[in-house]
Amino acid sequence: MLFNNIYYKRTTATAKACYVCYKPTTTVLATINTTDFLYTCPGHLSDHGFASTLGGEDGADGARKVVLSDEEIAKVKEEWEEKQKRKKEKEKEDKEKKEKDGEKDKGKDKEDTKKDGSKSPPMSGSLTAKTPPAPVHERYALHRDFFAMRQGEHRKRRQAAQAKDLAPRLPFAPRGAVDQDKY
Repeated sequence: MLFNNIYYKRTTATAKACYVCYKPTTTVLATINTTDFLYTCPGHLSDHGFASTLGGEDGADGARKVVLSDEEIAKVKEEWEEKQKRKKEKEKEDKEKKEKDGEKDKGKDKEDTKKDGSKSPPMSGSLTAKTPPAPVHERYALHRDFFAMRQGEHRKRRQAAQAKDLAPRLPFAPRGAVDQDKY
């Protein structure tokens, strides 16, 4: 088997011909790693003779819920805090280098300290609230005949590519005339 019969519904910016009726559509069914994809009308997706929705263990609509443990959240928070500390230390080192070189005036140093004091401390709970949920695509399984056709097309493409690679290594057919007198 070349690929699994699990397709995800996605939309594209450009319309192409539907696999069944050849009308322009932006709805695409694609495998998880886009090994196979086909443009289909939304009407065909509701036809059980073409494809059926997969619910299964992921829920009624095929949506997968991302569950993060408290340990993972705490680990991400710690990494973020460490990065912020390193960033502040780097800023302090840069500031000290500039002061040693004598490039800054006293007035500018006072303004920089005022700006540093006005920064608000990072909030620990804001990190989890700002993360958007991952996009969820509807899952479909093609009817066995349509899936067999898709696999056949991929098999033909693969065999054609193999034949193209193999052809230069094969010997040529004889091109000279055959003498009838010898036989």
